[in-house]
Amino acid sequence: MNTSTAGETRIRARASGPGLIAQIARIIVGVIFIFSGLIKINDPVGTQIKLTEYFEVFALDLPSMAGFFHGLIPYTLILSVFFCAAEVVLGVALLVSYRLKQTSWILLGLILFFTFLTFYSAYFNKVTDCGCFGDAIKLKPWTSFSKDVVLLVLILVILWKRNAFRNARTSFWVGLSAVLSIGIGVYAIRHLPPLDLLPYAVGKSIPTQMQPSEPLRYSYIMEKGGVTQELDKYPTDTAYHFKEMILLNESAKPKITDYRIWNDEGDFTQESFKGNKLMLIVREVDDLSFGDMPSIRKLLKGVEKQNVIPLILTSLSDDEINRFRHEYQLAVPVYKADATVLKTIVRSNPGLWLISDGVVKGKWHHNDTPDPEDVLQRIN
Repeated sequence: MNTSTAGETRIRARASGPGLIAQIARIIVGVIFIFSGLIKINDPVGTQIKLTEYFEVFALDLPSMAGFFHGLIPYTLILSVFFCAAEVVLGVALLVSYRLKQTSWILLGLILFFTFLTFYSAYFNKVTDCGCFGDAIKLKPWTSFSKDVVLLVLILVILWKRNAFRNARTSFWVGLSAVLSIGIGVYAIRHLPPLDLLPYAVGKSIPTQMQPSEPLRYSYIMEKGGVTQELDKYPTDTAYHFKEMILLNESAKPKITDYRIWNDEGDFTQESFKGNKLMLIVREVDDLSFGDMPSIRKLLKGVEKQNVIPLILTSLSDDEINRFRHEYQLAVPVYKADATVLKTIVRSNPGLWLISDGVVKGKWHHNDTPDPEDVLQRIN
């Protein structure tokens, strides 16, 4: 057999049978990791929130290591950017077959870690939204676990047939993906996510999303005479014993279920949907940035005379928010909201959120505080 024939034979061998399956697995795993990493690096603060939830759960479930997990919480934002960027870089490296042996082993370690997290979430019903695909695709815990098991099998196939791939000689695309993904993450932290997938995004109607998109339909699991039955209506027969209620059209559930605003006088939720409201959102004191407060104070004063009601929306205690208002001379009403809701509304502390008749017209990071004229253009 001459050299040309031998080369053609090797190419055919790589392109058939197990080699073809490994090629398909390489593409599938690479695309999924790139997609997952890009979705999450678009909003690294969201991934930070998920990591914090996991560390807090582990600290409670493993008291002997509570100090270790609590010690990681201050670094969750850095870890978020690292893990998200790593997913993109590893996915690109896999697609271009760059250092495939090392890339495959790293992917195996990463997917084992993710599989453990999703199993823990599903089995113990902890952190029920793993955030695998950020806010773009919500997966139930056991679905997330099943997805990771499939990826684990595909990565094992890639490792098994890694010698069937021809390694790339250049790291250009891998290096470029690292720079771009980290750059996106830094931009999202210093400003806001380039792609806002949250229910409080510009153009969204808050009151509409607080209602189901259609009447919710349920089935009822009942037991009678030792026999379990599924009924489409709740029975009037008292011989039935209730066991479970299942929502049939889950996609119709309200997108927003926890938005609520209040003060000492009572609930302000519905009132917040009337007219134009510019809200200064102030969360925890620990990560509160003060450098842009002069511009924010100027903005709140500037819109007050233009048919826009400025107010502060906070999860701080009364003492903390009063000290904050006094220090920066903010003579605007204060309302309370849950800290998790405020994190979902805007990934900035402080941040600005503009709504008009319940429809979101704008949101800004404190680094991008607008002029009063910019705010007024949004509502006119």
